Amino acid sequence: MAVRRKLHVRKGDTVEVISGKDKNVRGKVIAAFPREGKVLVENVNMISKHQKPRGMNQPGGIIRREAPIYASKVMLVCNKCNQRTRVGRKILEDGKKVRVCKKCGETFND
Repeated sequence: MAVRRKLHVRKGDTVEVISGKDKNVRGKVIAAFPREGKVLVENVNMISKHQKPRGMNQPGGIIRREAPIYASKVMLVCNKCNQRTRVGRKILEDGKKVRVCKKCGETFND
C-alpha cells in the first residue's frame, strides 16, 4: 500500500534553501515529488550530466541541470514580508483551507 505524504511547498512557490551547499539561495519550485519527499528548485543542486548523442538532432555533451533536494531543506518565502517562514493552515468562511504565513498572517496563493 502506498503511503500518501504531504509537502509544505507546492509547484510555483518561492523557497529558500536552509542547509547544504546551496544555503540561503532562493528559487522557484519547478516540480514536487511527494512520494519521495523531494522538490526540484531552479538553480539549486546543479549537477553535470554526461549525455551521449542521440542522432543528428540531439548532440552529446555535458549538460548542467537541477537535481531534486529533500523538501525539509527548504522553507517557503512570504511574498508580503519577504522572509522565509513556516506554513500555517486556516479555514476560510466558505470552508476552503488555505496556507498562511506564520509571521505576518498573509495567505499564500493556492
